[in-house]
Amino acid sequence: MLIKRRTKIINTNGLHARPATRFAEVANKFNSEIFVKTENKEEVNGKSIIDLLTLGAKRGTELLITADGDDKEIALDALEGLVNDGFNEDSMETRKGIAVSPGVVIKEAFVLESEGFRIPRHLVKEEEIPKEISRLEEATKVAWEEIEKLEDRVSTNLGSEIGSIFATHKLMLQDKLLLREFSKKVEQHRFSAEYAVTLVLRVYIKKFESVDDPYLAARVGDIYDIEKRLLRNLLGEKREELKNLTKEVVVVAHDLSPSQIASLDTTKVRGFVTDLGSRNSHAAIVARALGIPAVVGLETATVDVFGGDRVIIDGNRGDVIVRPDEETIKEYQLIEKDFHVFEEKLTSELKDLPAVTLDGREIMILGNIEFPRDISPNLNQGAAGIGLYRTEFLFLGSNESPTEEEHFKAYSQSVQELGDKPLIIRTVDLGGDKFFPANSNTELNPFLGCRSIRYCLEHPNIFKSQLRAILRASALGNAKIMFPLISSLQELRKAKDIVKEVMEELSQKGIDFDEKIEIGIMIEVPSAAMVADDLAKEADFFSIGTNDLIQYTMAVDRGNEKVAHLYSPAHPAILKLLKMIINAAEENNIKIGICGEMGGEIEYTILLLGLGLREFSVAPAMIIPEVKKIIRSVTYERAKEAAETVCSYDDPAKTIEYLRNIVREIIPELVY
Repeated sequence: MLIKRRTKIINTNGLHARPATRFAEVANKFNSEIFVKTENKEEVNGKSIIDLLTLGAKRGTELLITADGDDKEIALDALEGLVNDGFNEDSMETRKGIAVSPGVVIKEAFVLESEGFRIPRHLVKEEEIPKEISRLEEATKVAWEEIEKLEDRVSTNLGSEIGSIFATHKLMLQDKLLLREFSKKVEQHRFSAEYAVTLVLRVYIKKFESVDDPYLAARVGDIYDIEKRLLRNLLGEKREELKNLTKEVVVVAHDLSPSQIASLDTTKVRGFVTDLGSRNSHAAIVARALGIPAVVGLETATVDVFGGDRVIIDGNRGDVIVRPDEETIKEYQLIEKDFHVFEEKLTSELKDLPAVTLDGREIMILGNIEFPRDISPNLNQGAAGIGLYRTEFLFLGSNESPTEEEHFKAYSQSVQELGDKPLIIRTVDLGGDKFFPANSNTELNPFLGCRSIRYCLEHPNIFKSQLRAILRASALGNAKIMFPLISSLQELRKAKDIVKEVMEELSQKGIDFDEKIEIGIMIEVPSAAMVADDLAKEADFFSIGTNDLIQYTMAVDRGNEKVAHLYSPAHPAILKLLKMIINAAEENNIKIGICGEMGGEIEYTILLLGLGLREFSVAPAMIIPEVKKIIRSVTYERAKEAAETVCSYDDPAKTIEYLRNIVREIIPELVY
């Protein structure tokens, strides 16, 4: 005999893809026939994900669940319990990742798909339905034509066997049932064409991901490809991207590219969460530069978090709390407030005080910046100048190389704002993982290819344009030039020769510049470290770029979470190289600083101080008072003892724990 139960949907997002999947999964465990109905919809099969989605049931909608079979009572108990528990969707979940930028933030999530798509649940007006259907049909037609051209090209170049992959995509787009499902979502629920496509295809993705057959499971990639192609055609220029945010959010992404980073609205993005990444991934570095909390390496954040979910990011402990309850929100609101109070207190106490050890050794603390607008926050935190101005973002934010005047505008604004404080401008560091359209040619191994100073020497016109702008700006303030990725004495000499050529050109035109401008180099490859003594005789200063130095020394991609555990500033080989570089600078009486991420990690401050470092260039700006606090709390002799101690260790973990214990005594609020 048929039995029935009534229950209400209580989860925030209603019966969308994930709850429907869970409902169908539970229903399919029982022999009984199961059907579901809402007040205004026809009865559907409770074991079909697609059928359940057609109900369009929102929060508060009453479901009538019926069952008929030998296990009907048990089935209804299970399904009713699932719905009453909110499909376990609104329950608070804590995810553990890698803490990469300190602080706490509580905001709604902005889930960024791998191509920058964010497809929210959007309803159209009744009269707009025909237009949406027409858009769907046109997008499908265009997608089919694109794939046909792709199939022909691939078949010609790589063979028909490879080309047949795209024939499968064409057949999928000709599937009448699939196209009918798209249209039904628009007609019955007034969903936008974009949301209809995503909703339907993500159901199929879930289905394929759950099957045991490896061949069928591999079809997930095909569906993703079709989805992206359809969405590109539907959205055109209307994509919601990071640069178009209208409110403060935390970004949840698989990963973040430099071009995405370049488009950030820093007044809206208040934190990062990423699936991939390590402490030195792009998202991590940018989050620290922006001074916003970030946790990376969560693996499934983009699956577990929905757009609009409330999220807490604890960048101190590496915790990400999804859909927190009110008690947890209140607890973290207090933590967030206490953290800000502590930071403000530290800044106000130390901003105008020098960075000098208890026994009188003076240290200069500078800031790392991406844009001129970053100068003011650094000065407000007590920076003595800017030790690294990353200029490649002038390139990444444009489709063409910036003009000399665009360069000059950025640099002149910066040197004038700094007054007599130094501005170290790093020449463009393109290549590796930073590309713009004009240099988008691929290399088999771009990190070992034509990047940084190599790219500049290969493209002298681009290099000279930037150098002219820097030199012109040097007449207005204390600007310095720094070459990245110098690996040999010959490279340094070539780069300096080009500077001389540009100086002669400017002199002939009667254009003012600082004829005694300092020219330094970044030491960030092992070869440069090994010949640091020779380089120091021809460079005015060194700045250690620890990010690449560690990467190249350890043969570890710093953004690859699979080998991230091997990337360690505390490795004995790195400590030996640092000591070698610092000694070479001291013996040749040139300035030596650090601008890599290691300099902004407070557990290494005492170590670097003890090794003899006299300048720290760090990010984010909020790190400056923390570094200053540590320096002002120890003697140089104590720092040297600490450095000697850890240099005798053969285990990086032991080194880190030793150093963290020292910092914990000085600033317990920041070390957990």
